[in-house]
Parts: sequence; C-alpha cells; structure tokens
Amino acid sequence: MAAGAGGRSVLAMHAIRLHAFGPAENLVYEEVGDPEPAPGQVRIAVRAAGVHLLDTMIRSGGQGGPFPLPDLPAIPGREVAGEVDAIGAGVDDRWLDRRVVAHLGMASSGYAELAVAPVESLHELPDGLAFDAAVAMIGTGRTTLAILEVAQLTADDVVLVTAAAGGIGNLLVQEAHNVGAFVVGVAGGPQKIELVERLRADAAVDYRTPEWPSAVREALGGRDVTVSFDSVGGEVGRAAMDLLAPGGRFVIYGWSSGKPTELSAGDIVAAGITVTGAIGPRVLQRPGGMRGLETAALAKAGSGDWKPLVSDRFPLAEAAAAHRALESRGTVGKVVLVP
Repeated sequence: MAAGAGGRSVLAMHAIRLHAFGPAENLVYEEVGDPEPAPGQVRIAVRAAGVHLLDTMIRSGGQGGPFPLPDLPAIPGREVAGEVDAIGAGVDDRWLDRRVVAHLGMASSGYAELAVAPVESLHELPDGLAFDAAVAMIGTGRTTLAILEVAQLTADDVVLVTAAAGGIGNLLVQEAHNVGAFVVGVAGGPQKIELVERLRADAAVDYRTPEWPSAVREALGGRDVTVSFDSVGGEVGRAAMDLLAPGGRFVIYGWSSGKPTELSAGDIVAAGITVTGAIGPRVLQRPGGMRGLETAALAKAGSGDWKPLVSDRFPLAEAAAAHRALESRGTVGKVVLVP
C-alpha cells in the first residue's frame, strides 16, 4: 500500500457499527481498525457520507429493497465523498489526494472516517462541487435521473411532486422547472413549503392541511396534471394519483408512509392512466449500468442545472439522530453525516 503525504499515523478510526437489528439507538459510535485498500482499491478520508431511508429499513431488520441484510456487526452507508489518502497495488498514483465521490454498492461501510472503494467506482469532483453535494448526486442524483428516464418530461407537462422537499423530490421540482413544465410541489409543513417555493415550483401545497387536493386543483388554474411522482404512498399517494387527468403518468419511486399506494388494474383502466415503478429491478437491470447516471448527475450539479439541497448535516457520532429524523420525516433534502 502507498499512502498520501497526509496519511494517518494512528491505525484506528471512528465508525458507526450495528451489532443488532432494531431501533436507531443500535447504531454505535466506536473505534475500529483502519481499513486498508486491497489491490485495485483506494482508501477515502471521508468528508461526507450519505444517509437514506433505505438505511433505516436495513438497520431495523426490515425489507432492504434490492439489498440483502448485512452480516453483523456491520458499518452502514453506501455513499462517500472525500480525499484519497491511500491506494492499493495496481492503482495509479495520480489518485492520491484527489477529491472524489463513490457509491460503495452492496459493500457498505460508508458511516466511517475512512472507507475503501474500487478505483473504477471513483468520480473526481468537479471544481467547486462540495463534498456533501457530491454525495447527494452519486446516489440520490443518479436515482432521480433513472426516474426521469421513465417520466420523459416536456414543456407541455403539468407535474405534481409529492415529498417535494426531499432528496429526490427537490431535484424533480428543479428538473420540471428547467424543462419548462408547470410544477406543483407537495410537502409537509410550513418550512418545507417555503423551501419548495424557493425551488421555483409554480405552486407549493401542504399535504398536512385538510382537503389539500382541492388546494392543488385551485393552484392548477384549470390545468390537468399529466405526470404525478409518488414517493409517499398511502392516502397521499392515492390522492396524487386521483389528481391525474386521463392519459397521465403515475410514477412510483417509494412509500415513505410505510405502505405503497393502493390501486388495482381496474383503477388504472378506469382512470385511463399509466403506472410505472421507476426504481428497483428496472434500475438495477438498466442497460449500461449506473455509472453513466452518476456521471450525468454530477455534471448537472457541477454546471448549476441542479442545486443539490443538503440542509440536514449530522456529526458522524450522531448517526442515530439522523436516522430518527429521517423516519419522522423531519428532514429537508439530502441527509449527510460529517466525520
């Protein structure tokens, strides 16, 4: 192994470890041995690590989507950004000290001061792109692009985005605005509504208020919703679907409420809409893989087309608090841990 000039002299780091599935309190801040890069790998001094709702599901021992539950003890986390401080055999020295971001995939271990990643997974950060913004793009940004591949937005669309202040939702609002569509963002609470308005949504509606679908119809001013993005599920998702005009597209990419939107084939036929599950196997089996989406997402952030919303930063030691905030829907934009 070769180390950078700023390499660590003490072979121990802090990380978050999960020893038993269960509540957020099971995430323990501990000192563990430094990971060493194997041949073809680099080690990253982590400056920001991404946190997902999926992480909370895996931590609890519930369904982890396409990811199997890890063997315990485990260090959670799948997205990291920072500087390369060591390289394994066969890795070009030029990577040392470079600012990079990587998605660790199923390997996990991102909630730590140091993480190892295959060199082919690295993206060098564009000048001026912050570490936390890069973390938002490498996972959440690439997923947003996969969702947009399904939606195929145009300037003629009228778009409804649920959870519009969330990590993916805020990017969907920005992209709908960028293509010239009319966009209504739905979020929970005054703080999130104010944020959605700053994202240049044409209207923002609080779904916690009674009869919020009526408020959406009023904001539409006679327009018909052609695309509805649903990541909440439950009653909110069903209302978002019911707002679609015949011929509309209902794009599902999650259910933060804990249960998916309930609908039947009869509902779809009666409404005259199309329904697509935008993530899961469709994304994992996407021709060309995920790297192209990662590159494109980072380019959008680097050019300013997308301004990643990172309003919730937690110290690494407070990973449990980050999980609780996500589970209570108390977060805005992307959630990151900062070692």
